[in-house]
Amino acid sequence: MSNLSKLEFMALDISGNNYLPWVLDAEIHLDAKSLGDTIKEGNEASSQNKAKTIIFLRHHVDEGLKSEYLTLKDPFQLWTSLKERYDHLKATVLPRARREWMHLRLQDYKSINGYSSVVYRIISQLKLCREPMNDEDMLEKALSTFHASNMVLQQQYREKGFKKYSELISCFLVAKQHNALLMKNYEARPTGSAPFPEVNLGIIDPKSEKRQNNYRSRINIRGRGKGRNNNRHGGGRYKQENNKDSQSNPSKGKVYPILGGKNKKLQKEID
Repeated sequence: MSNLSKLEFMALDISGNNYLPWVLDAEIHLDAKSLGDTIKEGNEASSQNKAKTIIFLRHHVDEGLKSEYLTLKDPFQLWTSLKERYDHLKATVLPRARREWMHLRLQDYKSINGYSSVVYRIISQLKLCREPMNDEDMLEKALSTFHASNMVLQQQYREKGFKKYSELISCFLVAKQHNALLMKNYEARPTGSAPFPEVNLGIIDPKSEKRQNNYRSRINIRGRGKGRNNNRHGGGRYKQENNKDSQSNPSKGKVYPILGGKNKKLQKEID
C-alpha cells in the first residue's frame, strides 16, 4: 500500500491491458519533469537525466516486468522493449473502438451524460491508436443519431451552428434542466386550477358568528313566548270581567243601531 500511494499513475500490468493509457501517462509526466527526450531515439540526454527516467519507469511497472528488464539501464531501450511487447494490442483495440463508434447512437441512451461518457471513452481509445476524432465528427455523430420523433428538434440544433462538441452537450443539459423545471411547476399546480385565496384577518370566525346567531335566536324565542303568555293570561282576565259585567248589566256590551229622526226619543230611553 505504501508503494501504491507513491505512484503518480497506475503501474503497467504484466498482461499489458492498460498499456495504451500507461504510455500516455508516462509521456505526460516525463515531459512535466523535462525528461521527455530521454525516451526518444538518438537523444543526447545527460546520464543523470537518463538515470532519473529509468528510475521513474521502473517504479511504474509491474514487479514481474521489473524483474524481466532488470539489466536495462537505458530508458530508451526499456521504452522500446515494452513497445515491442505490447504495441500489438493496438491491433485489437483499434478495430473494437471503430466498431463502437460506428454503432454509437444518441437515441440508444437514456441520458446525455451516459452518451457523452461513452463518446469520450471511444475517442480516447482512437487517439491512443493514433486515429483521433475532431469536434466536427463528434457533432455529426450526435446530431445524426437523434430519434426520428425529434426530427424538428434536431434541425433546430443544426441551425445553431455549433463548432464544438462540448457546446452542444451544454445546450442539451440546459434544455433538460428547463424541461424538468417546467414539469415541476406544472405538477405543483396543473392547468386550470387556481391558487387558494389568502385569508383575511378581518373576517369573522364562522364558528363564532354561528354561536352569536344561536344566542340571538334563543333570546327572540324567549321574548315571543312571554308576550304570548301575557296576552293569553291578560285576555283570560279581561274575558272573565266582561262576562261578569254582562251578567250584572245585560245591556252593556251590546251594539244597537243608531236611531234618528222620529226615533230619537226611543234612542234616549235605550241609552
